[in-house]
Amino acid sequence: MPFTAEYVLGSVNGFHHPPQGSVEEIALFHQLQKRFTKEYENSFPDKLAAKTVVIIPSLTLDQEILSKINGVLHYEERLLCLLMLLRMPRTQIIYITSVPIDPVIIDYYLHLLPGITGYHARQRLILLSCFDASHKSLTEKILARPRLMQRIRMYIPEGNICHLACFNVTEHERSLAVRLNMPLYGCDPDLYFSGTKSGSRKIFKECNIPVPPGYENLKNEEEVINALVELKINYPWVKKAVVKMNDGFSGEGNGVFHYDGAPANDDLRRWINAMFKKTFRIVADELSYEKYFYKFQNMGGIVEAFIEGEIINSPSVQCRVNPLGMVDVISTHDQELGGESGQVFMGASFPANKDYAVEIGEMGKRVAEVLKHYGVIGRFGIDFISVKENDRWKHYAIEINLRKGGTTHPYLMLQFLTDGNYDSATGIYKTANGQTRYYYATDNLKNDVYKGLTPHDLIDIAMYNGLMYDGSSQEGVMFHLIGAMSQYGKIGLVCIGSSPQRAYALYERTVDVLLKEALQ
Repeated sequence: MPFTAEYVLGSVNGFHHPPQGSVEEIALFHQLQKRFTKEYENSFPDKLAAKTVVIIPSLTLDQEILSKINGVLHYEERLLCLLMLLRMPRTQIIYITSVPIDPVIIDYYLHLLPGITGYHARQRLILLSCFDASHKSLTEKILARPRLMQRIRMYIPEGNICHLACFNVTEHERSLAVRLNMPLYGCDPDLYFSGTKSGSRKIFKECNIPVPPGYENLKNEEEVINALVELKINYPWVKKAVVKMNDGFSGEGNGVFHYDGAPANDDLRRWINAMFKKTFRIVADELSYEKYFYKFQNMGGIVEAFIEGEIINSPSVQCRVNPLGMVDVISTHDQELGGESGQVFMGASFPANKDYAVEIGEMGKRVAEVLKHYGVIGRFGIDFISVKENDRWKHYAIEINLRKGGTTHPYLMLQFLTDGNYDSATGIYKTANGQTRYYYATDNLKNDVYKGLTPHDLIDIAMYNGLMYDGSSQEGVMFHLIGAMSQYGKIGLVCIGSSPQRAYALYERTVDVLLKEALQ
């Protein structure tokens, strides 16, 4: 049977698609990706090219761990930053979500578009929903709805170049690409191991980049305990160790073990065996010890030293390998980590500390070049722990995230709104008119008093208090995760300023205003 749209769309019209993960499906996927390379070269530099981008903001990760994150369903709103692509007047966007997005949220993003009327943009925006709030990933929901996939294809004008843009790529996104007959701008899931905790350590060692002392490719609780014993024997200075599932997200797959009171002799193994279950602290709320290690056994993972110091930061580098094999360092950030054990991503400031932004950018580029050699394309992040010792910073590479992340949305918003770029050689971001810009961003501003504030309320509050982004000054506040506010008391912010102090002052003012308004 020839490879046609009808063939891949499946059961609606009685046709069949290749089974997920089959040799046939993978071969079809590789054909699509080869096609994408030529299409990218011809159409992406042309802002007037007729294009369709199908955005799938699915967090296709362990759904039980994700369910511990309040309002996680609304994380599908984070890729609404890609609506800024509508500033290209012949670009169409199809945006699919689990449940419908409030129109006021869409209007909020469209009003930010420079040089395009809201009316013109709306004609090129298709919003589709699965009407399914269950804990399955969005991509799995779409795959279970052949008629929805058929509608996606029907909405694409004849002659438009099209591709899928996803939060992360697994075998489910690969299947969706094949069934829609669309290439995908992201990493082939067969290369996904390089983005796991164990795979990351392998890549870092290949790049001669320091990593925390530790052990990878662990398979179960017994191997974790053995690794904890070996870590303390070989590195007696270690006070704490982090246990990480290979596919953990935002720190929620981590746990911390303290060596407080550990004997420095042959009793160490017996002591850890006795103390481990009692003292091991799991980051994800309400995830039991038994469930944690059931998941660990399925995923595998690592044990590594918990790096400590008087002055310690958590920077990250975002890179991109495009379909033509060109490598770019897109941005650097200093991440803010929180939670009881300091393992949960809370927010970030951009760019990273000027003392080391260029240095970690160079390290990130080395990693990106190796990943390119393996065939990786798309955006990804590299996380570090940096310790200041004797006026010098020492950097330990922690993990690679072969996906979009918490710093993707804020940087894309800055870039779309100011038409600027980050210069990795200087560690400075310049707008199109040569001005320097900074931001402070979070997707985890929480307060119970925010509960009950609807998207309409938030927009009113922002307008009445002058918190909207101002295109004339290229400063101000953008909100995201707006849909999570009413039920979960949670909101995301990107605060852009002409200096780091100005950006953080905008954040503090926004927090003050929201508290005051919520208490009225």
